[in-house]
Amino acid sequence: MNAQQPITILIAALGGEGGGVLAEWLVDIATRAGHPAQATSIPGVAQRTGATTYYVEIHPQTRVELGGRTPVLSLAPVPGCVDLMVASELLEAVRAVQNGYVSPERTTLLTSSQRTLTTFEKLAPGDGRFDSARLLQVAGSNSKRLATFDVAATAREAGTVPSAVLCGAIAGSGVLPFARAAFEEVISASGRGVEASLRGFALGFERSGAALGGAPAPTPAAPADLIVLGHARVVEFQDAAYGELYRQRVGRLRAAEQLADPQGRHGAALAREGARFLALWMAFDDVIRVADLKSRASRFARVRAEAGAAAGDLLRIADHFKPGVTELAGLLPPATGQRLLAWEGRRRRAGKAPLGIALKLRADSISGFLALRLLAGLRPLRRRGQRYAAEQALIERWLAAVEQAAARDWQAGFELALCARLVKGYGATNERAKDNLHHIVEHLAHKDAADIGRARSAALADEAGSGLDQALLQAGAPPRAVKPVPVRWFKAGAR
Repeated sequence: MNAQQPITILIAALGGEGGGVLAEWLVDIATRAGHPAQATSIPGVAQRTGATTYYVEIHPQTRVELGGRTPVLSLAPVPGCVDLMVASELLEAVRAVQNGYVSPERTTLLTSSQRTLTTFEKLAPGDGRFDSARLLQVAGSNSKRLATFDVAATAREAGTVPSAVLCGAIAGSGVLPFARAAFEEVISASGRGVEASLRGFALGFERSGAALGGAPAPTPAAPADLIVLGHARVVEFQDAAYGELYRQRVGRLRAAEQLADPQGRHGAALAREGARFLALWMAFDDVIRVADLKSRASRFARVRAEAGAAAGDLLRIADHFKPGVTELAGLLPPATGQRLLAWEGRRRRAGKAPLGIALKLRADSISGFLALRLLAGLRPLRRRGQRYAAEQALIERWLAAVEQAAARDWQAGFELALCARLVKGYGATNERAKDNLHHIVEHLAHKDAADIGRARSAALADEAGSGLDQALLQAGAPPRAVKPVPVRWFKAGAR
């Protein structure tokens, strides 16, 4: 460390993680020790498109050692000139690498190993997540030293916020010329949540030091049996009889694979992947499921923990809903529900806005909670509803297509099994996904595996569907029908 140059620290934190408090602690620690220091911040963008960054500079000499001289400290980091990079989320650490702030010659990188998905990752029709293993590889190869552990899990373990854990990780890194006691004194002087913050600090100190010391990473747990997990999810969604239906359908997938691959050369991939997506599909998100999830005790405990509410604190939870004709029709008997959907379709084609009722329910109030539990209590009636019937019909059509395709070619059956991955989301997104699946099943089930795979990949990559239409044409299948979009007219001057 050059005694004439400031120690530079760049912190990237997400909203609510206490990044500003952490920067203030570092400046306070330096100031108490007689070192010139300052911090600046650049706000991030909302909806998880970027973290808020905090930049701290601490001069390594005390004011006494400077002999009356006043160092000039910078307000912004310079690429390649950061001594310590701290990130509360893995992708934010790699973003700092991409922007040139992390250097293999100089920078110690402390980052959490956990991910908080970005908006773009969530919007992807398929699996838009970045590969965490690849992100860690990039972080390690572009930094001088790398320490990584799950900061969010550590904070939950200590009952505190990530800033306290990150403060401990910074102290444990040895980059700053301050004793551990100096950090703990500043945290103790903060006066709020001190005990929990000190617990988080201690865990961060320990895990950062262990990571930088080359301690072996914990061995990941063995993968669970997906079929067992899928069965549990389906039973929780409906009942034991529905779980038995899931087992029967998985049995059909296994039988199809056994017929197509009696030697087991493919490791039962068709049955395994088919069972995985089948469980997600059978436990579809309807209003009954949403009401059940939002009124569970575990949800209240999770929200209270995420908000950092103490035992005596009041916590209010407001849920916003906008149920429409589709949700209502899904609860009605199939014939009645279909008539209601047809009526709504005629309204939409006439250019009218979809019907919907904006609701705000206070889940923490007696009336709001009872309304959610009443709706969740309709689960026994789900089997009689239009939505249930429609989902089961499409599942059976998909299963039959997988069996027929596997009978002639294992790879074709496998590609069709993976097509169940298309079904995701809710509302218009879910309907569009099922339309795409139905079109692929109807027109490509008898085609080569390559044609099915290209269509599935195109549907996952392009929500608009233009890529899917091209893949269908390439396979000699008709493109999806163009859906009419009504033209709505307004009088001049009308709002």
